[in-house]
Amino acid sequence: MTVNIVQKDSEVLRQKAELVSASDIGSPKLKKILTDMSSALASCDDGVALACPQIGISLRIFVVSKKLFTPETGETEKDVTDVVFINPEITKMSKRKVEMDEGCLSVRHIYGKTKRSTKATVTAYDEFGNKFSWSGSGLMAQIFQHEIDHLDGILFTDHATSLRNEK
Repeated sequence: MTVNIVQKDSEVLRQKAELVSASDIGSPKLKKILTDMSSALASCDDGVALACPQIGISLRIFVVSKKLFTPETGETEKDVTDVVFINPEITKMSKRKVEMDEGCLSVRHIYGKTKRSTKATVTAYDEFGNKFSWSGSGLMAQIFQHEIDHLDGILFTDHATSLRNEK
């Protein structure tokens, strides 16, 4: 069964997503949501990350595609998995911002320029309930900011300039 990615007019994209309770981490229900998110993301050649509201569920989760990670020595492609961020919070952002191109799987074919911090650190829980922090720059910092915007009911088109349709 293919999981559809909801589009910009869907109400769920405008809601502040709810925190995942600690007791739900590791539950069959949450595992299914994570599987659905990964399969929806994998079905899009141009997608690098996906927030839970984009599959119609208002929970504070996003996944970053395994496409962005190269296997370590000794690993194979199939050993690399999507990275899950549950209840993510940006704990640090660089003051330096740059304008960058951005698009969204829920706003298909529309692209624009957004100003994003060049570095960002996120603290979150993984699918097993382990707390971790991840600092990223460039594309990863952009992903963190874009996906957490989704969890707060914000679409990139709310603050992007030079919007263009590339259909």
